[in-house]
Amino acid sequence: MSLSETTEAPPGRSPRMKIALVVGVVLAAALIAVVSVLTGGTVTNHKKDVLTTSALVGRHMKSWTLNGLDGGTVRAPWSAGHPSVLVFFGSFCGPCKSEMPKLAAYLRTHNTGSVDVVAMDADDKRAPALAMVKKDDVTVPVAFDPDGAVTTNIFGFEAVPESVFLSAKGVVKGVYYGAIPESVFVQGLKLLRTT
Repeated sequence: MSLSETTEAPPGRSPRMKIALVVGVVLAAALIAVVSVLTGGTVTNHKKDVLTTSALVGRHMKSWTLNGLDGGTVRAPWSAGHPSVLVFFGSFCGPCKSEMPKLAAYLRTHNTGSVDVVAMDADDKRAPALAMVKKDDVTVPVAFDPDGAVTTNIFGFEAVPESVFLSAKGVVKGVYYGAIPESVFVQGLKLLRTT
């Protein structure tokens, strides 16, 4: 048997064609993912029980001040030297509607110690956001970011929900994309208490 006989592909399918097909499939999948993200799709965690590796981790975030959803002002907690968790949400967001009641219940019944938690209402209208916060009995400060001044311009988020864990100096220690499970929220709080 000659070498050409042992490597011969079935009729119509040369080895080069197989490689071209595989490369084409991989490129198509990558293109679909990029288009999805650029057109408003979300990137979710593949491991639902851990904080993700994000380009934000290790970055110092600038301080900000926003109007509170129900009046007053809300400032970046790290501007006063407090570690913090920012929970980005919107009343229009399906995953946020399931996340917020659970998170609000956890925060009403557990002490977060020196860690400040701020809910960040992103790209939303005031009336439905107020209704959601009232219905879910959210007791933490809620910043109103209707134009994405903080959500998009500082953190670069195009969709919600996301949760960001920051040190007392405003350095990102962890990020969770999607509705955060309680176990991951607790993991993030522990991370902030040890840094």
